[in-house]
Amino acid sequence: MKHKKEGRNRRVKSALRPSRNKSEKKLLTLWDQASRWYDSLVGSQGTDFQKDIIMPGVFRMLEVSKKDRVLDLACGQGVFSRYLSKKGMNVEGLDSSAELLKYARTRSGSTVSYNVGDATDEKKFKENTFDGIACLMAIQNIENIDLVFKSAYHWLKPGKCFVVVMTHPCFRIPRQSHWGWDEEKKLEYRRVDHYMTETNVPILTPPFADSKSFTLTYHRPIQSYMSALVESGLYVDAVEEWVSNKNSLPGKRSKAENRARKEIPLFLALRARLIAK
Repeated sequence: MKHKKEGRNRRVKSALRPSRNKSEKKLLTLWDQASRWYDSLVGSQGTDFQKDIIMPGVFRMLEVSKKDRVLDLACGQGVFSRYLSKKGMNVEGLDSSAELLKYARTRSGSTVSYNVGDATDEKKFKENTFDGIACLMAIQNIENIDLVFKSAYHWLKPGKCFVVVMTHPCFRIPRQSHWGWDEEKKLEYRRVDHYMTETNVPILTPPFADSKSFTLTYHRPIQSYMSALVESGLYVDAVEEWVSNKNSLPGKRSKAENRARKEIPLFLALRARLIAK
């Protein structure tokens, strides 16, 4: 059993952690270059995982109501923004890629307000602006999470929630985790070769050998996310691990593959609440 995102991406070069200013300028360019491919991958409604697992889960954890003002942080081409808008939220999207936001505006029309900007800049929005903030499948593409979480603290209203979802950092580590098969035990297992050390890895976009563009993925252990959220002033009040809803086609290994999917989570969701300022 292979996870497509991990199995087909290849290392471009050894990645040294760049300075913050250099990295922010590079990431903007990288995601602009990847925008057409990413939009074709995700589409208007999102991938199956987004539609079936991620967006419903995040919406439930946000605890928002109709007319609430919600920020889709690192919104990309606006899949979750549109999801929230259809449920009656007043939605704003924020992303550093102007090209991705062109797709977002085209697909969303005037139902969502999109902003080009840096999530590490807390001056982008006024204090106590939002009833909820969500960051879906993007935090692992951002270098300075400390400033992002401080921005969320600044922008949230007291009592409201910030929800972050990512591929599970324990089991989905670029280049350092993969599926294996134990023939003697007839067991599908997940091998992890690296976890505690923070690293960044260039990922080809699209994930083919002849691709000329790439983005950066930052691996961090769970403690890095938890510590950064707490240090920002937020209170982590919910942690959820979500498994794949896929099933293998009938075959000799299908039972073992399906069992592995149900036991080894694909996504990690963290909810942090602003108690008071």
